[in-house]
Amino acid sequence: MQTIFEKSTPGRKGVTLPKHDDTIAIPDRYRRTQPLNLCELSEPDVVRHFTALSRMNFGVDDNLYPLGSCTMKYNPKVCERIAALSGFSSIHPMTAQLSGGHKRVQGALAVVHGLERLLCNVTGMDAFTLQPLAGAHGELTGMMLIAAYHRKKGADKRVVLIPDEAHGTNPASAAAAGFTVRTVPTDPKSGLLDVEKLREIIGDDTAALMMTNPNTLGLFNPRVAEIAEIVRSRGALLYCDGANLNAVMGKFRPGDCGFDVMHVNLHKTFATPHGGGGPGSGPVGVKAFLEPFLPIPRVVRVDADDDYALAPNADYPDTIGPVAPFYGNFSVCLKAYAYILMMGGKGLLEVSEQAVLNANYVMRSLLEHYDAPYPKTCMHECVLSASRQAEAGVKAVDIAKALIDKGFHPPTVYFPLIVKEALMIEPTETEGKESLDAFIGAMAEIAGVAASDPKSLHACPVTTPVGRLDETKAARAMDVAAV
Repeated sequence: MQTIFEKSTPGRKGVTLPKHDDTIAIPDRYRRTQPLNLCELSEPDVVRHFTALSRMNFGVDDNLYPLGSCTMKYNPKVCERIAALSGFSSIHPMTAQLSGGHKRVQGALAVVHGLERLLCNVTGMDAFTLQPLAGAHGELTGMMLIAAYHRKKGADKRVVLIPDEAHGTNPASAAAAGFTVRTVPTDPKSGLLDVEKLREIIGDDTAALMMTNPNTLGLFNPRVAEIAEIVRSRGALLYCDGANLNAVMGKFRPGDCGFDVMHVNLHKTFATPHGGGGPGSGPVGVKAFLEPFLPIPRVVRVDADDDYALAPNADYPDTIGPVAPFYGNFSVCLKAYAYILMMGGKGLLEVSEQAVLNANYVMRSLLEHYDAPYPKTCMHECVLSASRQAEAGVKAVDIAKALIDKGFHPPTVYFPLIVKEALMIEPTETEGKESLDAFIGAMAEIAGVAASDPKSLHACPVTTPVGRLDETKAARAMDVAAV
């Protein structure tokens, strides 16, 4: 396909502006000496070009998007319409900081305050900040809060413990906050954090344990309260990576089971757009003793009439300061707020139950064709292995590429790292049985081809505009000269 510049035709225009007599003289030093390198196309040319490009992309509106650990669920379009309302989309973020300006943006401030309270209800935390702009940003914020807490107490705690099945951003976030990272192994029999090894590794220098529950193997750890006691006995805090909250809403509140800090991925659990680098949102919740350290500004209710305003920053002398401009990614927060209100408590519970049902249906249906390192009941996602296929020369990446030819986005591959040839599948609750059966059928068919004609899968995908790429070379030897 030609680039839009290759389609350019000299002299062709998409729009013509009327001439204006009141011209403004621009000083010569600001005048361009060469014309802009813009393509010259008609409006239909431009529309058709970008429409054609859109057909080359894949999104959750096209088909099942089973990207494990990412919770790529369908996004209700009504939430997009709500976020586009001019009363929200046209206000200036500085308005609330002007004298009396908070009176003009009560609706927006009510959304910020209301979403914080709703997230507290879902997670069992006592206070939230909406500022973090992504899940990893939330992790970093949480680590900064933990560091500030220990610093305030005068405790010299420099180590953060992280299970070996954790999300890859966990150790990066802890290290970025100035901590030393140590790994806690997974029990190979249960697929859960090895509690006895935790007892051996944890020390008086431990600041926190970062834990995902359910973990990245899609398994729930029922010993979380015991783990919390072990962590607390050393004066450390327990951090919950909330990336997998979609599996347990209405069933399990981390704040009720010993977790002190957690982040929530609005772009996963609460059905706001996810992918393409953003937008994202990673609000952080804390128990009451950590609330003084939360980022500023803070939205508070100021009177019985439900008026909202920004609390004076001086009221939070221990704050870690702002971690993002204003109140976070407000449009994403607004969509999540609308989604939670639409679903209600019963609806969120049904979300998790359906997500767990779908994941177990997929896993059980594919056990005949793929290995499963932990074939017990999973939560919202299941982890299979292509080890059986690898013996015939077909790797997890080959299966992923073959799925593209069948119209499906591939699952996450090679993660978690503790599973060889991992295929991490998360169907989410928004998929019906028909789409799940189609995906299961495609996976079964690929397993059959892997056994009968393995070499044919090495060329996949063959139906896409771009075929199999050398992804390592593309990352390490990127050529952007023509851009």
